[in-house]
Amino acid sequence: EEVRFFTKESIDSSTVNADNKSIMTLAAFGTKRLLDFVASFIGMVVFSPAFLIIYIAIKHEDGGSAIFKQERVGYRGKIFTLYKFRSMATTSEADGKPQLCKGADDARLTRIGRFLREHHLDELPQLWNVFKGDMSFVGPRPERPEFIAKAVEDIPEFVLRTKVKAGLTGYAQVYGKYNTTPYDKLKLDLFYIENYSFLLDIKLLFM
Repeated sequence: EEVRFFTKESIDSSTVNADNKSIMTLAAFGTKRLLDFVASFIGMVVFSPAFLIIYIAIKHEDGGSAIFKQERVGYRGKIFTLYKFRSMATTSEADGKPQLCKGADDARLTRIGRFLREHHLDELPQLWNVFKGDMSFVGPRPERPEFIAKAVEDIPEFVLRTKVKAGLTGYAQVYGKYNTTPYDKLKLDLFYIENYSFLLDIKLLFM
């Protein structure tokens, strides 16, 4: 289902006005997808030794699954399975309630998991998500359905982040913080969507 566009007044004057502007041309979308496909394939080949080492290290530490799977909201609201190296204890959400990581001091992090998060190595399996087309290298970070639902209660326009593919990194990750509010995250992501260019993607990837 097509999500509605916001008006200037619904956020504030510092955000974009997408009412009358297409988000990405077909050529730009196709080029971005081709680059994602090629780069993610190369990345999986180059980092395959790291994949194996990390997999063995996680299994050796506590015997649990090395790959963590979680539902996330992607392009145009489609739910997809996101892959990460597991960084928390297998009982981290034993009560069934979704909980955000509280940072490096979160007691649920394993020893290996703390190292992986510190160096962002837990995100490596998302190269497979990029290869499949679930995600792009650059775009708004995909959120869990529960968190999207909660954010939309307060800011209906939060769904506009799904107007482009979710990314491994994004404008809000580079210029925001881990605890950036949904409102500020939305403003940063909408700035990226409105000002998308190949050069902006390159800049964000190397920042």
